[in-house]
Amino acid sequence: MAPSNSNYIINNDTTCELCPQNPFPSFTLIMILIVFPLTIPAIYALFSQVRNNNVVPIYVINLLITDLIQLCSLTVYVATFSDNIYTTYNIHIYTFGVLASVSFMVCVSLERYLVIAWPLWYHFRRNIKISLVVCVVAWILPLVCVLFMYFKDDNNVSLIIFAVFFLFPFPLLIFSLGGSLKALSAAIRVPSDEKRRIVGILVLVLLIYTLLFLPSVIWILAEETRSNTFNKVTTKLLQISPLADMILYIFIRKGPMDKLFACLCCCRMDSDDNSKSST
Repeated sequence: MAPSNSNYIINNDTTCELCPQNPFPSFTLIMILIVFPLTIPAIYALFSQVRNNNVVPIYVINLLITDLIQLCSLTVYVATFSDNIYTTYNIHIYTFGVLASVSFMVCVSLERYLVIAWPLWYHFRRNIKISLVVCVVAWILPLVCVLFMYFKDDNNVSLIIFAVFFLFPFPLLIFSLGGSLKALSAAIRVPSDEKRRIVGILVLVLLIYTLLFLPSVIWILAEETRSNTFNKVTTKLLQISPLADMILYIFIRKGPMDKLFACLCCCRMDSDDNSKSST
């Protein structure tokens, strides 16, 4: 038998922590209308790069696909808010999309770290087959977690799974950024503009994760924070993640961001020259 609405992370009002909590979720509708039309062209553009034997966008493609899963689930959730059966299944599908999104954020971060820290190994080892294997694992892990929560039908187990799945990637993201910054000077084979882009991507991934996902970990682990207000805040933050992934996609694309990074570097060099001349 399918579990009830409240078998996931819930508060005293038995409302789902991951989904909208009112029958007129205007915020959710705005996010869907803004992000959904942008995500599909972005995936198509990245697929064209993969066809040219460029394996870099594979993890970003899968990350955007997880966003589509979340957006479609939220769309059905808004349309069938009063139907408990549809709501229950959408909670599971949306949860799967959120957990898979976390998996591919880690994949993007670690892959960018390897480009700087181990450039030779990455150059000879990277291929589409290995990337596809990693993607399969990244999809299977959240699927196993969601299926386990579905059949176990225990709210305490769901809390533990969410806490572990949300908290475990955080040290990996910090390690990727710290290791990349440490290896910047030794990465001679990596062009300077590529270094700037990689560091920008790693900082953005860590920032997205800290601002949008860690509040949910706090909500799970600290029982005194499980108020209805904080519950709604963490819900809205999770719903912003597809928009944040679109910003990450813009950072990964070559062109406009290269000009921005170049301008920032030029401004920094000019300020250093002015300070030296003044002294």
